[in-house]
Amino acid sequence: MIDPPRWTIQEFEQDRSHAIGLFRRARLEEPLEIYLDTFDKYVGIFEELMETTVDLTELHKNGLHILTDDNLMEALRYIAGPPISRDDLITLAEVQSISKKSLRKDHQLVDKVIDLILLALDRRRFLWLSEGREPSEAESKAAVIASAALIANQRQGTARRHESKRGQEQQIEDALLNVGFRKVSRRSVQTLTQAPNTGEFCGESMFGTRKADFLVRLWDHRVMAIECKVSNSYLNSVKRLNNDAAAKAEVWRRDFGETQIVSAAAISGVFKLAKLEEAQRRGLTVFWAHNLDGMITWIERTRPH
Repeated sequence: MIDPPRWTIQEFEQDRSHAIGLFRRARLEEPLEIYLDTFDKYVGIFEELMETTVDLTELHKNGLHILTDDNLMEALRYIAGPPISRDDLITLAEVQSISKKSLRKDHQLVDKVIDLILLALDRRRFLWLSEGREPSEAESKAAVIASAALIANQRQGTARRHESKRGQEQQIEDALLNVGFRKVSRRSVQTLTQAPNTGEFCGESMFGTRKADFLVRLWDHRVMAIECKVSNSYLNSVKRLNNDAAAKAEVWRRDFGETQIVSAAAISGVFKLAKLEEAQRRGLTVFWAHNLDGMITWIERTRPH
């Protein structure tokens, strides 16, 4: 069997620099109007939240209405510093769900969620609440603008990553189809016999206890699990590459066998050189989205001669 490629420091650095250059170009060419439209949308939502709750002083009185309105619920989570995710709220509230149905049935849960968010209130943005007074017009306006900018920035970053990831996935799918692989249905793979057959691949599927973006049965019968990762910063790259993709690689090799599995990541964006080397040492094969030909070339080498 042909070992997956392992890259030198010099090769990593060359591709890393190229990927960062592509990321910078894409960011500079990104239309400002997309951010401004998102910002304007959330200015309106935060203004509605402030008006509905009389500058956040009547959150409990209007709690059910706010928590069962998707836009107002999202805005409410962002008055905390840092913002609180829905998953974190469920954990902190020690409940199974904070769905609209659950909230309508349990008014104590409504109060509990409001209390948790107020406990984490960003007292810099909403100083008047901690001082027990009404805000000035300038304070209220500044809080709305700061909150809208915070959520708009995060939403645009998330949308950018998702769009880049979808682009990677489409490129990989097209490349596999072009060299003769057949796409089959997604599935849950708990044993290797449940994986796609030789010359087949499927999209996002459970592979043991962790999801893979692609499962490919190579021509030599090994299963290749591919993760698509996009990073917009060095810090973000650690989470996506080392804490996620490389960690999955270790789990899959342990669960399915060292010689039966090829764990790979197709990456784009900003990555630290040291973290790329670390991921490779942990058994992850790294390919770059700007050079998927390298991945396909290696896959084609697994064909029997």
